[in-house]
Amino acid sequence: MNAKAIEIKQGLQDFNGSEHVYRIPLLRTRYTEGIKYLAKSADCYWLVTDASVIVKSLMNRSRFITVDFKRYTPGEAEHKGYSAAITYSDGNGNTFEEHNYHVTDFPLDELRLFFVDDTLLLPSEY
Repeated sequence: MNAKAIEIKQGLQDFNGSEHVYRIPLLRTRYTEGIKYLAKSADCYWLVTDASVIVKSLMNRSRFITVDFKRYTPGEAEHKGYSAAITYSDGNGNTFEEHNYHVTDFPLDELRLFFVDDTLLLPSEY
């Protein structure tokens, strides 16, 4: 794990609630201060937007959705043909969708987000 990833992971630990909630205007998805920090520090506004679009389409299947990013190891990437995936599930082992990415500049190897009550948040903010 590189220095930027370590810094981001440490910074994410500081969020355990949110006084302010932000909104993606077009999608009307709310997101917390922790998500705002993640998007800015990891330069991953694409992740927030992609996750928002997908979870909105899954709201009829569950009121609580987990969003799990996983970077594959080089061996897994070679076998699967992708470098990373985002899995959307109910958190109880029931996967709704998985989206694979050929290339990503996301600095973390793994990340879990929650979506509940039309709000995207870090697990520590739940």
